[in-house]
Order: sequence, then structure tokens, then C-alpha cells
Amino acid sequence: MAVLRSLLFAALFYPGTLVYVAGCFVAGMLSEQALRDTVCAWSRFHGWLCRNVLGIHSRLEGEIPSGPYLIAVKHESMYETIEMVRLTEQPVVVMKRELTEMPFFGWATRNYGVIGVDRAAGAAALRNMLKAGKAALATGRPVLIFPEGTRVAHGEAPALGAGFAGLYRALGLPVVPIALDSGRLWGRGLVKRPGTITIRVGETIPPGLERSAVEAAVHAAINRLN
Repeated sequence: MAVLRSLLFAALFYPGTLVYVAGCFVAGMLSEQALRDTVCAWSRFHGWLCRNVLGIHSRLEGEIPSGPYLIAVKHESMYETIEMVRLTEQPVVVMKRELTEMPFFGWATRNYGVIGVDRAAGAAALRNMLKAGKAALATGRPVLIFPEGTRVAHGEAPALGAGFAGLYRALGLPVVPIALDSGRLWGRGLVKRPGTITIRVGETIPPGLERSAVEAAVHAAINRLN
């Protein structure tokens, strides 16, 4: 049954995504806000499919504050990369640059507002990320980052990537750490298992801390569900 659910999800989600990408082109001709609203509608579509096709539900523990924050999220699956757009206020998302260069989809992400990171570019990537982060700060939107830098299996807790501390220092924003356990149900393969994903909002971390202190606090907070 899980295999059949997963196949049906893929058959609906990916063609549906193409429809929403086309909708972004139309919405983009109206206004930036219309395009962002279309991306949020895509996120809700994804959530509906997760609940009604895959049988995956989410439980939010705590409240994600509104306004400009640096939101640091554990990354175990594709699920949270889309779900967090719905749960937060249309955040600017830090993502790998390859996604922003995909045909059509990349155009939609760039015009929605993302910070593309080329992980192979070293120091140059960090400089570009900080520049884009400061531009995002001017919009008043939250900035969403997966501070470990890549998706990990449930139970793994690698050190944070270097880019997180640099962005934290450059933006001067408080951090909202978010732990989750999506990897229990949604691994790297095709099959997703039904169940409930817990999304736990940690205590807000103030700006201005030393690198070692903020990294330790964020690392502990996003791994609470491990």
C-alpha cells in the first residue's frame, strides 16, 4: 500500500508542480506578491497530497513567530523544504544553486526570492550568500536556512555548515531553530510511509552571539527529536 500511495503521489505532485510553475509565469506578470501567493498555493497543494494520498500528517509544537527572523530547520527530507513555505511568512529560502538554474522551475524560485548557494565555490559562495542575504533582509521577510547544508538521515547530527554562522552574523537577526523527524517516514527512496511528522519550534536565539555559542545552541535545538 505504501508503494501504491507513493506512486500516486508522484503521479500527481510532479505534473501538478508544472501547472503551478506555469501559474507563476502568469502571476509574475501581475505582481511579485501574486507570484509568491502562487508558490504558497503550491506548498498547500503539496501538503494536501501528503495528508490525503501519503497519509503523512504534521504536528506543530510551538509557534513560529512572524517578522524578520533567521529560521534554522533540520533537513531530513524534501517534505520540510516545501512545508516550511506554508508554515512561515513566505520566507526567502537558502537553497543549492542547481535548483535555481533548472528550466522554468528555477525562474520561479528566483523570482519568488531565494538565496542560491554553490557549495563547490568555497569562499566565493559564502560572499555571494551574504550579499543575497542582506538584500533579503531589506524585504522584511524571514530567511529560511537548513544549517547542516544538506539532507541527512533521521538520527544523524552533523556539524553545521560554515555558511550558517556567516549569515547569522551578517543579518543580525534572532534565530528560530526548528527540529523535525520527517526522515522516519520520508527517506531518499521512492516509498514514503504514513504517520505523523513532528515539527518542534525551539526557543528563539538572540543575535550577536559568538560563533561557537550560536552554533552549539542551534545544533542542539534542531536535533531535539533525534
